Amino acid sequence: MAAVTTPEPVAVLIVDDDPLVRAGLAMMLGGAPDIRVVGEAGDGSEVLGSIDRHGPDVVLMDIRMPAVDGLAATEAVRARHPAPEVIVLTTFDADAHVLRALRAGAAGFLLKDTPPAQIVAAVREVARGNPVLSPAVTRRLIARVADTDADRRGVRARRRLAGLNEREREVAVEVGHGRSNAEIAARLYLSVPTVKTHVSSVLTRLDLNNRVQIALLVHDAGLLDG
Repeated sequence: MAAVTTPEPVAVLIVDDDPLVRAGLAMMLGGAPDIRVVGEAGDGSEVLGSIDRHGPDVVLMDIRMPAVDGLAATEAVRARHPAPEVIVLTTFDADAHVLRALRAGAAGFLLKDTPPAQIVAAVREVARGNPVLSPAVTRRLIARVADTDADRRGVRARRRLAGLNEREREVAVEVGHGRSNAEIAARLYLSVPTVKTHVSSVLTRLDLNNRVQIALLVHDAGLLDG
């Protein structure tokens, strides 16, 4: 009889300048049998060193820290290959900084008052490669934040999307509207596996990490109007 292998627990690094917040998150995540807190850091300046020492799968990243904030740290982390997934933590959902973190490749964001069970579930989802912020929520977030660089970013976004073929572009727009693979398949008269293939192709060709970044890009390009 073949031996049953148990999957390795998800390794998590907690980054927050408040020791009480770190302790609370560590206690919360420590109660899940499939999650292991491998390290903590009190500032963004400590993140890359902590990743080298502990090799986390997921980083829970506070935004506001005194020396190097979570934004710069997220960008540095996601520039690595391979890179752990990042979930940014914030105190309110209209934080303009969240958008920069998502554009940098963070897998999503969580409010600090998110119920414990949802934080645990989010870590699991991100470890599987799934973002914890739906494109529909991303659209509501960006609609509430003033953006003075919209025109310049729109030009860049349209230039990038021009490299997609017509079907990939259609799928990208549907992702931007927050639709699931099944919903996209129904709307475009495709099979779900075909939609998955197109989504993967879009991510690869645009050098993106997840569906949230696709949504942000098509939003920047002005393709979600109307």
